[in-house]
Amino acid sequence: MKFENSFIEKIRPSAKFCIACALVALMLAGSFVVQAQQIGNVTVQNVTGTAGSFAIRNARIVTVSGAEIENGTIVLRDGKIEAVGANVTVPSGAQEIDARGLSVYPGMIDLGTSMGLIEIDSGAPGTVDTAEIGDMNPNAQAIVAVSPHSAHIGVTRFNGVTTVMTMPLGGIISGQAAIINLNGSSQSEMAVVPNAALVVNFPRTSGAGGGFFAPAQPPNLTEAITARDRQIDRVRKMLRDAEAYGRAQDAYTQNRNLPRPDRDVVLAALVPFVRGERPVIFRADRETEIRNVVRFAEEMKLRPIILGGNDAWKAAQFLKEKNVPVILTGILDLPSREDDPYDLLFENAAKLQAAGVRFCISTGDSGAHVRDLPYHAGMAAAYGLPRAEALKAVTLYPAQIMGLADR
Repeated sequence: MKFENSFIEKIRPSAKFCIACALVALMLAGSFVVQAQQIGNVTVQNVTGTAGSFAIRNARIVTVSGAEIENGTIVLRDGKIEAVGANVTVPSGAQEIDARGLSVYPGMIDLGTSMGLIEIDSGAPGTVDTAEIGDMNPNAQAIVAVSPHSAHIGVTRFNGVTTVMTMPLGGIISGQAAIINLNGSSQSEMAVVPNAALVVNFPRTSGAGGGFFAPAQPPNLTEAITARDRQIDRVRKMLRDAEAYGRAQDAYTQNRNLPRPDRDVVLAALVPFVRGERPVIFRADRETEIRNVVRFAEEMKLRPIILGGNDAWKAAQFLKEKNVPVILTGILDLPSREDDPYDLLFENAAKLQAAGVRFCISTGDSGAHVRDLPYHAGMAAAYGLPRAEALKAVTLYPAQIMGLADR
């Protein structure tokens, strides 16, 4: 599958800007005028360019959630889309871009990255800000560590990916993920949802299965299960402590005559998640892990999202019944078991779509290969996912899963 001219950066390449149209609603919902600026002898990435009015004319506009506009116009003013349609009046003074013969697609969204938290090596060790010390770090916020000038950002945006969720890694409770636009010179300019979701590496039994190149090591199953259950109990206790902490804080707010509860930044960070106000992303690939995650989330009254989901197709009916969405990160991966068909993961998205499971497609990459997101969607389309659904899986569906479809 080919997403032809999925952006308009190839229109008039001599112009020192590119316009990225990001879909988070029924139509295109946002755009940005960006450029690299030369400051002294240093090229600064991701600096917002000059505001103004622009009109993209004679384009085939793919709205994803509605009908395509075969010969339409998009009017942008100061970084915002002002009008889209077949009969749009171009304001006086707007810079016009003739897109005849080209297509404008919504900007793609990748929900499984660590964009801006890892930098490439360039003569000196690259920065790595993906994890904190310790296993339980719900108060760690990815947004404060994002580097707006990461070399990965401009490359990724150029390939049509305009919005990502960047998340911490490591430990059991990794921290809080942020949804950012790949435009802006500061974290606040980039932030869409600074504290979008809690990221949990759900405890699993280790040592099972070796895949193609790592022979399986026979585990002590009893010890592995005991260790896993002990870790799950730690998570359960912390979440219940957060519930109690939230109730205590509420009680004190309502009645100042009560003893003032001690401030705990770790438990305070968990309160919106244990109350179901924000989603919790659980990393899980195997079928048993996925089922365990959903049952655990039900027990703790959380809003779960599965990240990974290599075996999600096996639990498709279960996921549909529980209305649990999946962020698929393994579309281009080899199967995890050496006797699985080579195309097992290529077909995962098609099977979930056929079963009615809410899902989206992600690269699952920390930064360098987030730009490959359209190829993940293309592979899914080549192996059974309808072309229109493949496009939605990297535009509309991620926005819906994260509650951004009205933004």
